[in-house]
Amino acid sequence: MRQYGDNVVVAIGLVVAALLYYALLSEEQPVNPVFAEYSQFGYDPDPEGALEFAKSLPNPTFAEAGADLIERTEPQDTFLYRAMDAAHRARYNSPWKVSNQGSVGSCVAHGAVHALYASESVSWAIGERNEPPELAHQPSLYGGSRVEIRNKQENRGGDGSTGYHAAQWLKEYGVIYQREYDSFDCRDNSPALCKLWGRYGNGGKGNTELDNDAKEHPAAHVTRVDNWEELVAAICNGYAVTIASSQGFERTAVDGWCRPRGSWMHQMAIIGVKVSGDRQGACIANSWGEGWLSYTGKTWPDDLPKGCFWADRQVVERILSQQDSWAIADVAFHYRDIHHNNWLEQK
Repeated sequence: MRQYGDNVVVAIGLVVAALLYYALLSEEQPVNPVFAEYSQFGYDPDPEGALEFAKSLPNPTFAEAGADLIERTEPQDTFLYRAMDAAHRARYNSPWKVSNQGSVGSCVAHGAVHALYASESVSWAIGERNEPPELAHQPSLYGGSRVEIRNKQENRGGDGSTGYHAAQWLKEYGVIYQREYDSFDCRDNSPALCKLWGRYGNGGKGNTELDNDAKEHPAAHVTRVDNWEELVAAICNGYAVTIASSQGFERTAVDGWCRPRGSWMHQMAIIGVKVSGDRQGACIANSWGEGWLSYTGKTWPDDLPKGCFWADRQVVERILSQQDSWAIADVAFHYRDIHHNNWLEQK
């Protein structure tokens, strides 16, 4: 009888624990680093497809697309997130923050939106755009990269996309912004909508009008970034870069820097470079919100946005060597002296 009673107690305890667990899952939770590697990736590599897409471009690599730019660029520490913050404050009256993809594997869209917003923010800051940019719509980009750009009507293949499919969607279709359109209110950029449009494409099932709207704002200039020199030239001229790879990182940033660790099938965006001193690296914006990463020591610079981190040059070079990293812009890749004013200085 005692053994029977003990078994009942254990069984009840397990049931209670399970109920508590599922109750927590049913509520909207902040990003939990314990579960992040199981639920927040979504990069599905396709090396042959990426190579074919690059070959289809007028200038497959940044070295070709920006040859004059590379020759004229003087490498220097560059922080594109400061342009993003200034633009966001000007349009939305609030500081810029990294996005949060939630539990959907839509990282490809979020990384591309971060890169696009950085590039458009620089264009505004140096006077190439009359108004500060709007944020692009992640569900549109995610759905378009999984469905229309692959000539599908529907994609039942789970979550995920590729860096080059997102770049191809932006080039051949374009950008839907977080605003109200005739066929859909795209101020909704929720993970649930990403999930839905990831199956049925931009605009959801049967919506072709939003595809036409996207074509009014193409990010027509796309090229692959293959190495450190190309990356530095791109960032120093205000062209952010998406990075899709299998490289993982620790979830503690020491002085703002994360060491490589494990494997993440993930896309993020590079929005800054450090070329001075003994330690060179790139500033990476992730899409797991602000709380996924803990910081220790004295973060450099001290205005580094939460959710962003620095990665060492050799680690970044490994990422670029996987050949699914892309510079994306709505203007041709030309030399721009983006350091001539004080908008890149720390406020």
